[in-house]
Amino acid sequence: MALFSSFDISATGMTAQRLRTDIISQNIANVNTTRTEDGTAYKRKTVVFAEKKTLADSFEKELRKATSLYSGSGVKVTNIVEDTTTPMNMVYDPSHPDANEDGYVEYPNVNIITEMTNLIDATRSYEANITAFNASKSMASKGLNVGK
Repeated sequence: MALFSSFDISATGMTAQRLRTDIISQNIANVNTTRTEDGTAYKRKTVVFAEKKTLADSFEKELRKATSLYSGSGVKVTNIVEDTTTPMNMVYDPSHPDANEDGYVEYPNVNIITEMTNLIDATRSYEANITAFNASKSMASKGLNVGK
């Protein structure tokens, strides 16, 4: 793996985790949103990651299999999806303007504890990518000073 490709890999990780942090922040900000533009309660969003492919990936992948080496090319966000598996929170409040005929209000399926845990995870992943980036930068700098 070339030294400079490690910069790219770390940068893709930082970019992906920054977007994940933004989506988590959006979830937390909408924890009490009972009506969106389409008239329904806000639904929690999650980020889907995948390996970033390069143009020469098919040949490189076969070559790596043959030589038993691993060379990553980073991560990318493939999609931002709504969480449809977690049930919405139903709260009895007949005085609320968005209450149904039975007096229940549908609140978002956002759990603050889950979101804060995910936020800590995203922050730690971002920090790990910064550490890897700085280590690569230090190696490159020391490599330039070898001839002195």
